[in-house]
Amino acid sequence: MSAVADPHRRQLHETFETLCSIESPSGHERDCANWVASELEAVGIAALQDDTAATTASDCGNLHALIPGRGSRSVMMCAHLDTVPLTARVEPVFRDGGWENANPGILGADNKAAVAVLIELARILQATSEPPEVGLELVFTVSEEIGLRGAKAFDAGRLVSAVGFAFDHASPLGEIVTASPSHQRLTATITGRAAHAGIRPQDGRSAIAAAAHGIAAMRLGRLDASTTANVGTIAGGTAANVVPEQCRLQGEVRGLDEPSLQEALTSMVDALQDAADAAECDLDLELERMFDGYSTKPSLHAVQLAAGALSDLGYQPKMITSGGGSDVNAFRAAGFECVNLANGTERNHEPGERVSAESLEGGLALAGALLQRAAAPTDQGGLP
Repeated sequence: MSAVADPHRRQLHETFETLCSIESPSGHERDCANWVASELEAVGIAALQDDTAATTASDCGNLHALIPGRGSRSVMMCAHLDTVPLTARVEPVFRDGGWENANPGILGADNKAAVAVLIELARILQATSEPPEVGLELVFTVSEEIGLRGAKAFDAGRLVSAVGFAFDHASPLGEIVTASPSHQRLTATITGRAAHAGIRPQDGRSAIAAAAHGIAAMRLGRLDASTTANVGTIAGGTAANVVPEQCRLQGEVRGLDEPSLQEALTSMVDALQDAADAAECDLDLELERMFDGYSTKPSLHAVQLAAGALSDLGYQPKMITSGGGSDVNAFRAAGFECVNLANGTERNHEPGERVSAESLEGGLALAGALLQRAAAPTDQGGLP
């Protein structure tokens, strides 16, 4: 694997530690965005913020910056600034060769490992005596964890690059995501009738009991090789001595095959409706398409460029299918050629989230190798 020079290694780790310390759950990315913009501006890069905050439910917009190359060619690289909700204060600590949270909560390596890599790559390019052969276009999005809202709201027509890459898959470096599922969200509100639980329980209609029966009748988890279903939240009731009048739950279905996805979604809806009817409750449903999936041919230029860069670093490129989405789903839906790459982080969205020093530094080496590959002659896999 290509080594990262000591000064850049130290600064990369310092940047990552600082980024993780700036808590930025979805919708609250302003402090993180301001810090990223100031770091880029410190090396002469103007990071422009778009006006999508009202659309994304964030307190700031996406950031967009460009480091011009010697010619017209450039590569876009993106990362998201937000994290999933916090369950503990983030205090990054380095132990056993990697970064973790000292507290029982997420670290934020998803996706701040990528944010740190892109900031350090920008510093490296700006420190050279002449512009790079191929330019670097940077996009830092908001509200990715709540439905790719930042990327979906971003005006892809502003991009000047031919291809783009995200570093947003928590798996070993070397993996290239060539397929990602569509994501359908289900929000259900069940309304029954309140009554005193000790005096008139027979007059009540328990919304929680109806929801429980509906969930119990669902097929959840991995339904087949490319379809998953889950109920992730449930809330309702007012007190232990009141038959609960209302219950609200959220679930999702993800799938690469649209008919299978729709079949699973219909099955969940039918289970809830049957349970509500049996309990003499009302059911209100909200179905929301979070993002569309994709399947990429290994021959796609961006995939081949990534495979070449990984090979240059000594990795064995591996094409994989992911069960998760990323900003790539949104950029591809907008007609922009983009590929998601593994970033080497571990256990994202979990209290034990971690990234090793080797993976963090490997991410920086990979980002640099992508630019070098893009600058190669066209017949050697470079950009046309």
